[in-house]
Amino acid sequence: MGQAFGCIQVDQSTVAIKETFGKFDDVLEPGCHCLPWCLGSQVAGHLSLRVQQLDVRCETKTKDNVFVTVVASIQYRALAEKASDAFYKLTNTRSQIQSYVFDVIRASVPKLDLDSTFEQKNDIAKAVEDELEKAMSAYGFEIVQTLIVDIEPDEHVKRAMNEINAAARMRVAANEKAEAEKILQIKRAEGDAESKYLAGLGIARQRQAIVDGLRDSVLAFAENVPGTTSKDVMDMVLVTQYFDTMKEIGAASKSSAVFIPHGPGAVRDIASQIREGLLQGNMSMAR
Repeated sequence: MGQAFGCIQVDQSTVAIKETFGKFDDVLEPGCHCLPWCLGSQVAGHLSLRVQQLDVRCETKTKDNVFVTVVASIQYRALAEKASDAFYKLTNTRSQIQSYVFDVIRASVPKLDLDSTFEQKNDIAKAVEDELEKAMSAYGFEIVQTLIVDIEPDEHVKRAMNEINAAARMRVAANEKAEAEKILQIKRAEGDAESKYLAGLGIARQRQAIVDGLRDSVLAFAENVPGTTSKDVMDMVLVTQYFDTMKEIGAASKSSAVFIPHGPGAVRDIASQIREGLLQGNMSMAR
């Protein structure tokens, strides 16, 4: 109805392009405007001044021959003071921006290896923003911000990278485990050495007490029984200990101790028995 009377409404954050007889005339700000259509005035179109976002996926190759897909988000808007340029100079703004993004990314990423691409994604975003700002300002657009939101290597490359990372972490874990086991073994050895040292001190003290007891027994026996020597007392003590030991072995139901002759004297006794056996055997054969 308003257009029939030559009045139009321009919404907020939007401008309208006014033409007179097909020629650009003015940029209409938000509000109500009178357009006498009988005088050839008309609205050619509207242009939004809001910030818009364009997501661009660009496939390229790194310096170490790994194909990656770089995802860039471009935030841009038309400038009110250059609304006529933004409306008339570009047919498809999004395609134009996408072409510049492809050009910059495919010129920057091939200079970097895969790891450097991840590390320097902010530098790539800055290069894209500078190039777009320089190119799109001539068409009445402002580049608000450029973000590299994702870098996607090939699926096989990602799997290999994960395996390398897992192997490195397992290697670190193995080193830490080995170090922990080393510490445990050292502490265990130190504890064992300390235990043996203390056990040795206990055995030495025990033997010292036995020697002291035997000495006191020999001296007391020699004083109470005249005519006995120290050897007689020691022989009696050894015989007593021998019978006590035999008694303990006989009392045990599952004893595995076996007494055999030992020492230089025992070896001499065994040799004598062998010689006597050989002599008796020769005498029997001679008969």
